Amino acid sequence: MVKTNSKKKNLFERFANWATIATGSSGAFITAFGVIIVWGVTGPLFHYSDTWQLVINTGTTIVTFLMVFLIQKSQNKDSKAIHLKLNELLASHQGASNRMVDIEDITEKELDQLHKFYVELAGLAEEEDDITCTHSIDAARENHTTKLNNFKTKPHYINARKNHSKKSNGTS
Repeated sequence: MVKTNSKKKNLFERFANWATIATGSSGAFITAFGVIIVWGVTGPLFHYSDTWQLVINTGTTIVTFLMVFLIQKSQNKDSKAIHLKLNELLASHQGASNRMVDIEDITEKELDQLHKFYVELAGLAEEEDDITCTHSIDAARENHTTKLNNFKTKPHYINARKNHSKKSNGTS
């Protein structure tokens, strides 16, 4: 298991973790809401001047600008952690294809190719009568063909196909 040592984290990492927690809290929302209320209430005092409007516009722009980077940092870290957890699951599962580990670095075209494969795999799975059956990417077609040929000789498969064709023909 990976040990984390907060002393080894750099200053920005510690600040980003703290700021992410702080800005995602109820207190931060209440504070921001309170600032808007105070700003709105002070409108008549400042005669709704351009300066009064500029204060809120500038403040919210700066906060938004900084939050974009903070949110991205947090999402990058979370995404990396999720990818590592999924990679661990793939690496530890006997039937999983190790080619799926670290696929976030492949091209969009290659991802589309994998997507098409899994659509086809889902189609193969729908043809099977065992909902617990799984395949790796490398063995899916071979497993399906082998199982299907084996099942074709089994009475439960023959009966299921007969019942399916009766329902398809409208006779029950």
